[in-house]
Amino acid sequence: MKPSGIGGQAVLEGIMMKNKSQYSVAVRRPDGEIEVKIDEYVGIAGDKAWAKLPLIRGMVNFIDSMILGMKTLSWSASFYEDEEEEAKPGKFEKFLLKLFGEKAEKVVMGATVAFSVIMAVLIFMLLPYFLSGLFRKFIVSNTLLAIVEGCIRMGIFILYVALISSMKDIRRTYMYHGAEHKCINCIERGRALSVRNVRKSSRYHARCGTSFLFIVMVISIIFFIFIRVESPVARVVVRVLLVPVIAGVAYEFIRLAGRSNNIVMRILSLPGKGMQMLTTKEPDDDMIEVAIAAVEAVFDWRAFQGLKEEEPLEELEPDVPELESGQTDVPELEELDEIKIEDL
Repeated sequence: MKPSGIGGQAVLEGIMMKNKSQYSVAVRRPDGEIEVKIDEYVGIAGDKAWAKLPLIRGMVNFIDSMILGMKTLSWSASFYEDEEEEAKPGKFEKFLLKLFGEKAEKVVMGATVAFSVIMAVLIFMLLPYFLSGLFRKFIVSNTLLAIVEGCIRMGIFILYVALISSMKDIRRTYMYHGAEHKCINCIERGRALSVRNVRKSSRYHARCGTSFLFIVMVISIIFFIFIRVESPVARVVVRVLLVPVIAGVAYEFIRLAGRSNNIVMRILSLPGKGMQMLTTKEPDDDMIEVAIAAVEAVFDWRAFQGLKEEEPLEELEPDVPELESGQTDVPELEELDEIKIEDL
């Protein structure tokens, strides 16, 4: 496996793919055609050297991914908005346009990101702490309490992911999420980027946002076992202040997992990939076509694999076994991948 460095996310009826500062969004329009948008994204820190330091770059990249994700999600949703509603902005929109002018969209985006981060901290960091406090009457050990808090946090996260994955609209988004992973896996395994090869690739990938969030939960358990304070107020403050540090450590782990192919990292990545059973689904061929369009708009996979532009695609496709009738997922071809995610 050769890491490509590209990444992306699913949007409404489409895929966003990012390669360095350039990104593309491919959307299947209501008329069935694929619309592709290509643009540049400059992060919140720009090219500042400090933003590329270990641990710090994790939090910076997390915020950047949220901003770009909502921006591209909004663009993809514009194809499915009611024309009458789109033509007449609401009172709140008019107020924002009057107050902030052309910067209204950026203000709304920033406020949404801030609100999302605050809610995530409240639900996944502070709520588990207060719920674990109910066990203080029965548990004396601070270490055991930290483990209980971590288990509650993990349970809330898994329940949240499971609940939204049961929604019909979200399920289609998860199918596009699967198409995104399959395209990246197809490229990184050295296979030609075609519908046939993408369909046969795995929908699980080490560099996934789901794996990142799962690792955040695990690392928070380890941190709070060893970092202890007596004051209840100080405990809350410490949990809030450590969020960027925990996110930074989790990012470094995911980054290493995406670049390394050794057996240790592959085993450590399996639980995170297991969570992707909930957030990725097998896509149909139309979705794969959209994902391929997004990839090819910003990434030259032929050059990445050292192939000549004029070589016909048929000669580049490796001999990959066909799926059996009724099979919904792809058997992994590499040695470790024989461990089935479903068996975790």
